[in-house]
Amino acid sequence: MPKLLHPSPTTETSSAPMRRSSMVGHVRSLGRLPSVAGPLALQFLRSASSSDQLPDALVEVALVGRSNVGKSSLLNALANRTNLARTSKTPGATRLLNVFELDGKPSGRWVVDLPGYGFAKVSGAERASWQQMIEGYLTGRPNLQVVLLLVDAEIGPTPLDVQTVDWLRHVGRPVRIVATKADKVGASRRGGRRAQLAAGLGLTPNDVAWCSAEKGFGIPELRTEVAGLLTPT
Repeated sequence: MPKLLHPSPTTETSSAPMRRSSMVGHVRSLGRLPSVAGPLALQFLRSASSSDQLPDALVEVALVGRSNVGKSSLLNALANRTNLARTSKTPGATRLLNVFELDGKPSGRWVVDLPGYGFAKVSGAERASWQQMIEGYLTGRPNLQVVLLLVDAEIGPTPLDVQTVDWLRHVGRPVRIVATKADKVGASRRGGRRAQLAAGLGLTPNDVAWCSAEKGFGIPELRTEVAGLLTPT
């Protein structure tokens, strides 16, 4: 089985798009969903250094992305809070599996924030430990519904983003692409950048959720999607 984070993180900054048809399975089109969900009532539940330390949940959604892509900021925006998840300008701030529960304890409906990939300023041993943690979680959770893969709207997809999507398909995990920090892309460039980002993952622009935690656009629609994913069927 291919390794999720096998290449050196120092190669991760290249952003040349690659055409890869049918790369992402089970893509939900956010643009066709109504904006009905308000802020998600998420509460921090616990941290863990291994998925083995976590009990089974009723349903889970995972947040995955490169270091400093904005996972913590997105979590805060989904909940309309400023301090639910700790944010940092320093890549690699998230080093554990951080579990957030919807609608209080014990609902069993979780959003799980994973450490970012591509952070080079750690030892090889620590990077290997993170890889084992991330791969163990993504392959071992029976009720994981979808992986929200966050990609920087301005610079993505990077080679590691593309590799991660490939790996998730290989292990059979549905993945939803969420383009973060979209406010950093000028209004005149957004259409072209969105098309370029989608093409780099073998998708159409409508297959990519486009949002900004700072400015708030795209957040109501993403709340609706996450709330639906966390509703047991």
